[in-house]
Amino acid sequence: MQFISYQDQHLTLSDTAKPQLKTNEVLIKVAAIGVNRADCMQRQGKYPAPQGDSPILGLECAGTVIELGTEVDQSWLNKAVFTLCAGGAYSEYVAVDAAQLMALPSDLTMAQGAAISEVYLTAFGALFQLGKLQAGQTALIHAGASGVGGAAIQMAKRIGVTVVITAGSDEKCEHAKALGADHVINYKTDDFVAYMQNHGLTANVIVDPVSGRYLSKNAAIAAMDCQIIMLAFLDGRFAEVDFALLLQKRISFHGSTLRNRSQAFKRQLRDEFVAKFYDDIANQQFDFNIYKTLPWQDAGEAHAILERNENAGKVVLLVQ
Repeated sequence: MQFISYQDQHLTLSDTAKPQLKTNEVLIKVAAIGVNRADCMQRQGKYPAPQGDSPILGLECAGTVIELGTEVDQSWLNKAVFTLCAGGAYSEYVAVDAAQLMALPSDLTMAQGAAISEVYLTAFGALFQLGKLQAGQTALIHAGASGVGGAAIQMAKRIGVTVVITAGSDEKCEHAKALGADHVINYKTDDFVAYMQNHGLTANVIVDPVSGRYLSKNAAIAAMDCQIIMLAFLDGRFAEVDFALLLQKRISFHGSTLRNRSQAFKRQLRDEFVAKFYDDIANQQFDFNIYKTLPWQDAGEAHAILERNENAGKVVLLVQ
């Protein structure tokens, strides 16, 4: 089979053998691949695959199940699916744990399916598993025009939450507003702390891939018992913080990653997400927030789009 290999940070099509299935796995013929910043970091040598996962790039895909492991329910055979992958999605075929599969609704395209798993499951885990977000509360979502940000906006609005986002341009702010955000803040022209204080807003849950200097700023506009979920540290690994403020507001911090979670955790996350939001996906209540689709031969350009921070939404590769 063909797959996208990387050497000296360059992406090229190469050949390798099809993956061998474990008893709990299915083989998917890949039709579309969601592109994520983790893929860029792995290509750069900064985020190696966890032990036991495929070294091939790619954490999510959509496609058709063509082969089953011996323990897998026969009903999955020939079904269109979308799913997280333990690596390996940048290829014609990928082996996936069957318990993590989600059936692709008939009205959704493969490209839409490939844009869902990583961002929606990441956002779901942050907002609901860790953040304990409830109707009537306020969520602050940094990088609100990103794939995770767009998913978080829509799920939060679906349960009746006031959503505040930050983004780096007026265009990205308008994109987030179109997805349902109530308050949009261009962090390059406005200070989000001043904005929220001027509008009488405090955040019950904060989803933050920025960290660094945002640590103290988040604390300043946090509500009592606020849950702050940090997904990355785009602003830097280190920061000073006023611990008196954290104690006064009883703020909880969570560091959250998805890729290196256990199989059992990912299965449970998938099940909880499906129970709460799968019907909304099937009924197309969400905008799947695709910025651009490209043929998979153009994976290098897809990575460049993310690295330029150009995209508002997901970039998806189509396998042809």
